[in-house]
Amino acid sequence: MNTNLRTLALAGLVLLSAGAASAAVTVAFSHPENFQDLPFAPTDREQVLKDLSEHFALLGKALPAGQDLRIEVLDLDMAGRIQPNFRGRQDIRVLRGGADWPHMKLRYSLESNGQVIASGQDDLSDMNYLAHLNRYFEGDTLRYEKSMIDDWFKHKFAARKAG
Repeated sequence: MNTNLRTLALAGLVLLSAGAASAAVTVAFSHPENFQDLPFAPTDREQVLKDLSEHFALLGKALPAGQDLRIEVLDLDMAGRIQPNFRGRQDIRVLRGGADWPHMKLRYSLESNGQVIASGQDDLSDMNYLAHLNRYFEGDTLRYEKSMIDDWFKHKFAARKAG
């Protein structure tokens, strides 16, 4: 499984870098097998990493031309907690709004024409993830994580674009 996750992360990097010239984001997952919270099933775990990579890439389209964003996800704790389902069905993620908010630790580097213009390491979290409106559909399994990432991206990079 460890090899599968690394292969998926590498494939995601290749796909993102091989896209159109406007693709400005590369995402790597540092030891996803050690993340605090990912689904148990290998295919579900791989889907989460793929979906997160695609979401970062989608946000990167808002960056000015010539800028490249490199993100290394160091840890992930998804919203809610997994409730194992022993009846042979898919496990259930239970959201209570207590101490089960989404959290992500990442490192980033924003480059413009090969020069680093911003970099750092951030801890993203949304302690009130159930208390505010969420623009993603209820069926989106990463709706709370995506909303948290959107807020971080807007805070870090929207002001830079305007200024």
